[in-house]
Amino acid sequence: MAGRKLVVEADGGSRGNPGPAGYGALVRDALTGEVLAEVAESIGHATNNVAEYRGLIAGLRAAAGIDSSARVEVRMDSKLVVEQMSGRWKIKHPDMIPLALEARELASALGSVTYGWIPRNRNAHADRLANEAMDAAARGEDWSRTAEPQDPKPAPAPAAWSGAAMKPTRTLLLRHGETTMSVEGRWAGIGPVQLTENGLAQARAAAVALKDRDIDAIVTSPLARCKATAAEIAATTGAEVRVEDGLRETDFGDWEGHTYREVMERWPAENQAWLSDPSVAPPNGESFLAVQRRVRTALDKLKVRHRHQTVLVVSHVTPIKLLVVEALGAPMSALYRMHLNVSSLSSIDWYDDGAATLRAFNDTNHLS
Repeated sequence: MAGRKLVVEADGGSRGNPGPAGYGALVRDALTGEVLAEVAESIGHATNNVAEYRGLIAGLRAAAGIDSSARVEVRMDSKLVVEQMSGRWKIKHPDMIPLALEARELASALGSVTYGWIPRNRNAHADRLANEAMDAAARGEDWSRTAEPQDPKPAPAPAAWSGAAMKPTRTLLLRHGETTMSVEGRWAGIGPVQLTENGLAQARAAAVALKDRDIDAIVTSPLARCKATAAEIAATTGAEVRVEDGLRETDFGDWEGHTYREVMERWPAENQAWLSDPSVAPPNGESFLAVQRRVRTALDKLKVRHRHQTVLVVSHVTPIKLLVVEALGAPMSALYRMHLNVSSLSSIDWYDDGAATLRAFNDTNHLS
């Protein structure tokens, strides 16, 4: 019987090529996107390619430790490794040959392994692990990290509880202001929905509330209602705005523009399936699990770019709820048990050791 479907994300690099080198790899459940294992290691003085192969080997070994019969999809931003392991490019360098053979031996013991190239910005989690390993190598340290979040171990305590002097990366999560769709209770996904005049006023009220929060950067969904909200905050705080596509709202497909009652009446079976299973998408739309994957990628990128800073994230109901689910380690069913008002503020601290603290949720005091 075929094993579960897993995704391996791996990366490696060196400072100088060759230079102080390290790799990082993680294993995700392909269905839920949950991180099941992480591994990283400093490997002394080596080239980028050697480090990348070492990351692949570590990722395959971690996947085998989870399920030796797994069907594995490897994702890397190294075109060289992907093309060589796929058999399309020859392996000529003598340092690469034994590493490629080791990787192939590990792959042959799994259910199946496929390889795919992804751009670096979609490999941010593995890149972050590899950079931690390279930092350690540059300090001359023998360093490694292994984590298996699927084990029934308690989550790491936030730094404030443990007493450690650890500075978090703080995200202030702002839902966009009111739109005609939100007033009428209609599904508003990826369409060009605009703020109402009241929505603009709400954005300005949020800007006043945030002007003394020392915001280092603003990251916004690409959709018009969020960009307009972010522009009001930027005008007051002076923070730079960057668009992050992964923070856009769910694509509700055929349900866009309909009320919830209309959806229940016209698509009763599809609606019930959607409410019961986060892997189910609205007709011609996007599932919550698909949204979760891109939101996690956006979060990883944010943590790398704005480490230990305070970032305002202007987004929508679903991405903000998914960030809360991620912070709390809650099941996906928690999505259906949260309510977020327009222009509400929530706050999460993310710590380098993997801990997170939800500091505020659905705060609308600035609108009163």
